[in-house]
Amino acid sequence: MSTVPVGLVVLVALSAVIGLGALTAVIVVGLLLLTSVPLITTVVAEVERARLRLVLPLAHSTTPGGGPTATPRERLRAWRTLPMSWSELGYAVLLATVLWVVDALVLILAIAVPGVLLLAPLLVRVDTMDVAGWQIDTASEAWPAFGIGLVAAATVAYLITALACGQAALARLLLDPLEARLVDAVNQLRRSRAGLVDAFEAERRRIERDLHDGAQQRLVALTMTLGQAELELDRGPGLDLVTKAHGLAEEALAELRATVRGIHPQVLTDHGLAAAIHELAGRSPVPVDTDLHLDGRLPTPVETAAYFVVSEALTNTARHSGATTAQVHAWVTGQMLTVTVIDDGRGGAEPADGSGLTGLTARLEAIDGTLEVTSPPGGPTTVRMTCPTT
Repeated sequence: MSTVPVGLVVLVALSAVIGLGALTAVIVVGLLLLTSVPLITTVVAEVERARLRLVLPLAHSTTPGGGPTATPRERLRAWRTLPMSWSELGYAVLLATVLWVVDALVLILAIAVPGVLLLAPLLVRVDTMDVAGWQIDTASEAWPAFGIGLVAAATVAYLITALACGQAALARLLLDPLEARLVDAVNQLRRSRAGLVDAFEAERRRIERDLHDGAQQRLVALTMTLGQAELELDRGPGLDLVTKAHGLAEEALAELRATVRGIHPQVLTDHGLAAAIHELAGRSPVPVDTDLHLDGRLPTPVETAAYFVVSEALTNTARHSGATTAQVHAWVTGQMLTVTVIDDGRGGAEPADGSGLTGLTARLEAIDGTLEVTSPPGGPTTVRMTCPTT
């Protein structure tokens, strides 16, 4: 219903401005009138976006940067500096020439046909009715027409709804820029990836808790039982077997504890990234110097990603590099965390060859971080991680 008056106003405005501008184009006034056409289309686009939300409440527009669009007042103030939007101009012309005409015809038929049929019991008292060749001159014939009118009214309501949704989709296609839709898609993908990281981290902690409270406790009980058996048995082959089994159980317990600690270190949860990096440096077989400038706690996904980058880099240093020393540097500048791990090994590392850093790269990408590995032949090898802290 609102398309008809809006379309008429747009038709009059565009016709007046373009007509007067063409007639007075030989003077400056005509050119000024013609240059105001983008202003009219901008106003029409803002009105249409407001009407669009009546049909699609979730419809909104965003700037290419992902933030909210400028307000209508701000757009009107800046319209002289804004480039002409050809999609907005095309939609304004379509609204002024086609859409309101179609809606007017549909409304006339939608109101007239069901209205006449619904009023048939009253109109037949005044005169004979002729509906598409159907002569209605008695009340007994008027009541079936009334029933048909009810069905027609319900059908027309669905047809008008479908028409409104179709025009709303057209308006959104032309008035919602492609860049904004891409930004929305990227933001949705980013939220989805962040959700996957959170779900993965929750599953990691569940596994760590199950291993700590289940398998580790049973291995502790097993080693204690085997120790008691050693005290009870006399020297002989049986004692030798129990002693060997005791040693194997203690080795399995040590490996399980290392695995649990690698899944999610408790020191990271309790004391933060700096303390966790110091613990990694203390356990490393290669001497590690740390230079950390981390004040306060960072978001949990950031701390976890940084911890595992340092852990994997130091593990690779100890196993493959032949390094004698390593360094870990970490600092926050503005809203960006930077962590670097440097060793004086032989170099030549290739993350694409199956290193654990490959999986960490995907993890960092989920939180908008990056990972760079520089490892020329002869060394040194530098692993550099950057990640936003917000």
